[in-house]
Amino acid sequence: MSEIVGIDLGTTNSLVAKMIDGKPVVLRGPEGNPLVPSVISFPQKGPPLVGEEAKARSLSDPLNTLFSVKRLMGRTLSDLGGELGFIPQGITEHDAGEGRKVLCVDIQGKKRTPEELSALILKEIRHRAGNPTRAVITVPAHFDESQRQATRDAGKIAGLEVLRIINEPTAAALAYGLDRRRKGTIAVYDFGGGTFDCTILNLDDGVFRVLSTGGDTRLGGDDIDRALMRFLLARLGQNPHQTEALNDFDPHFLQSLRGLAEQAKIALSEAPDTVVEIPAYPIAPLGHRERITQPEFEELILPLVKRSLDRCRVALRDAQKTPQQIDEVALVGGSTRIPLVRRLVGEFFGRKPHTELNPDEAVALGAAIQADILAGNRRQTLLLDVLPLSLGIVTLGGAVSKLIHRNTTIPARATERFTTAVDNQTAVEITIVQGERELAKDCRDLGRFKLSGIPPMPSQMAQVDVTFLVNADGLLTVTACEKRSNQEARISIKPSHGLSDEEVERMVLESVDHAHEDFRARRLIELKAKGAILISHTRRTLDRTDLDIPSGERTQIESAVVLVLMASQTDDITSPEPGDRLNDAINHLSEVTLALATRVMDETALKVLASRKPDQVTTGLIS
Repeated sequence: MSEIVGIDLGTTNSLVAKMIDGKPVVLRGPEGNPLVPSVISFPQKGPPLVGEEAKARSLSDPLNTLFSVKRLMGRTLSDLGGELGFIPQGITEHDAGEGRKVLCVDIQGKKRTPEELSALILKEIRHRAGNPTRAVITVPAHFDESQRQATRDAGKIAGLEVLRIINEPTAAALAYGLDRRRKGTIAVYDFGGGTFDCTILNLDDGVFRVLSTGGDTRLGGDDIDRALMRFLLARLGQNPHQTEALNDFDPHFLQSLRGLAEQAKIALSEAPDTVVEIPAYPIAPLGHRERITQPEFEELILPLVKRSLDRCRVALRDAQKTPQQIDEVALVGGSTRIPLVRRLVGEFFGRKPHTELNPDEAVALGAAIQADILAGNRRQTLLLDVLPLSLGIVTLGGAVSKLIHRNTTIPARATERFTTAVDNQTAVEITIVQGERELAKDCRDLGRFKLSGIPPMPSQMAQVDVTFLVNADGLLTVTACEKRSNQEARISIKPSHGLSDEEVERMVLESVDHAHEDFRARRLIELKAKGAILISHTRRTLDRTDLDIPSGERTQIESAVVLVLMASQTDDITSPEPGDRLNDAINHLSEVTLALATRVMDETALKVLASRKPDQVTTGLIS
């Protein structure tokens, strides 16, 4: 059995750590640097370069040197939006069959997927660690299923068996030694190179339970760099808001500007000011010298820091906690070195955050501890994570029935019983969706499958149990079983593409903004379905020749049926109170058919009793 290592596959830098003499240790390169820059360069001849060698080629060969590959993982072309303006390489998307879309980066005439590119970084990490074959890899807490699957695929391409995908904030909490607290509530503020997460955890005698997570997969150190790039472009007389046109600039200039922005960010995290020297380019023939002060820098990035605190508020709200109820705050990620970030986070939570560990190394150290847990050496610690978005199925009329709600602890299992809406229905198509809205059209379609072989029977007689099972890695399996016939079908969900950060945020926030509208629309859909089923049953009863129904009663029932039909056709979402007239009509039909329904039930019971032998008839109740 080979050892298990912990890997932090980062946007800016990647690291690997393992347990040595019972302690997590970050492994260092020949020069003593623990960081492997997440940069890949493709020279004209020879194998690809990764890390410092690749980063050194960024100015001399920018078109063949890639940064921030992690931000491409599990995403599609439409997800990237304005980010394309910062990428000098060509980004395309092709159909991989079965409806799957694959993102590709065009380098030297060859298309490479983000998974393949990330695998090159992981191979370099493996080499540093002595080529282990098993690993725990961390991801941002708000990574969706597609992004997590892309990470697993990258590990497999790199020759690694990925034993567990864990969230970066949870790993960081372990690294800070917070697992040694017996009880308490912990907030982990993770501001990395490409993503932001705020996770609220509860610790109770060695059990880490994630209460909630809020994140932004388009907020990180890269965005601070880009804010500085826009600032410098404005000083050169360029429109800083036309970011989509940045890749029209000379690639060498763009790469140089990116490097200068990163250097300025690092300098301004420690010094009151810094000077940026932009060399001569056609856009600035004489070059340019710009002095940036720390107050200017803080004003520039304040909107980004406020965005991160907004996500903290969401995480606290979902955990049903206030800042005052947080016992410990841990800072993770290189961007937390910025004084403004530390100051505002401290003010927000009302306590000084932990900064004892190198924020670049905390996640890798925690991953090594999790690897040690999986190896059976830390049996006293258990990690319980949560699902970032709700999962459900589409029901009659396009409504969504949620089976597992977001921020539910995983592994999770839920079963709900459904039925058919049409007489003699022999198959049902089950559509699985992800999101927070009440209607399917507002959620993301994850997949669909058909359950066939249902015996013909009246509507609402079939009993279809749908079971959702989410494992510890967040992978979803859906099973449907018709209980009368034992017909069963299942599907393992592998998303065809990832959710953009805007979509994740929209799903959550719009569920609040449109809650009243959504529930009104759903109520109307359900009432129309209820009315249709009631009319079908009523007409079937009226058509029975063995029933003696007085003409006055029949006329009253038929009039009530017409009222339900009219209300179903005219009552819509634009009505002042959608569904009220239809609900009144359904209640009226139920009232006028009550006596008839009672007679039918009594007659059916008498027929059943009459068909039994005397010794089959029993009295009393059996518990």
